[in-house]
Amino acid sequence: MAQYVALEWPREGVALVTMTNPATNNNGSWAAISELADALQEAREAGARVSVLASGLPGHWLEHAWLTDLVAAMSGQPTSGPGVSWFRAVQEVSKTPVVTVAAISGDTAGGGAEFGWACDLRIAEEQVMFAQPEVLLGLGTGLGGTSRLVRLIGRTATAELVLDGSPMTARRIYELGGVNRVVPEGQALKVALEWAARLADRPPKALATLKQMLTDNDQLPLDEALRNEQRLFQQVATTPEAIGLMKATQARYDTGATFREIYGPPRP
Repeated sequence: MAQYVALEWPREGVALVTMTNPATNNNGSWAAISELADALQEAREAGARVSVLASGLPGHWLEHAWLTDLVAAMSGQPTSGPGVSWFRAVQEVSKTPVVTVAAISGDTAGGGAEFGWACDLRIAEEQVMFAQPEVLLGLGTGLGGTSRLVRLIGRTATAELVLDGSPMTARRIYELGGVNRVVPEGQALKVALEWAARLADRPPKALATLKQMLTDNDQLPLDEALRNEQRLFQQVATTPEAIGLMKATQARYDTGATFREIYGPPRP
């Protein structure tokens, strides 16, 4: 039975994965991260199209690695769980067809923040602080806090975060492009679940294909990314679902429906 991580199903196709470890203030012990990786894998294998990653501990989202385990790992001593779980968990949020939404309701730093950077979408509450404090611990980032973050907010802002180690506010991270939404305190999970429900209602093959395009694009030069995008487009465009939706949408245009009527208002 899981001790630190709960897996729930708010609705069909949406998994809610919640980490609660008050003994470490949600600092990632190897045991807790192992449970996190297991829960994300279980959700994917059970048919989740969208997974929301949340915290059950007020004031804290996912924090940096539990230093007791990290020191033990670097010293060749036993840890509370397998260290490879960190990489398993990051792979689950970033490399699988499941769309991942980080509902960031409390402060996040180090490896925890890196889980957020690896998710597809991020919602942060206005009081949240983000940090990559590894330099203050005599360390470098290890899960994307430099490499992935550069692609999200650019080299200049990433350099400030990783070289100085001081926190940034949710509002500053939003302005830099690192989170999708800033919401009032106490609203991140609600907004994340509402968004997850919308996404889960999108055509499943198209949703997974577009995530694959985004993931592949992180690794490819532009010419290769464009060829790959066209290859994936061809695969999804020939499915019965896509053909049916295209015909139905064109029929609405043909009878006078407007773009706004067909696709609805912008998301607030």
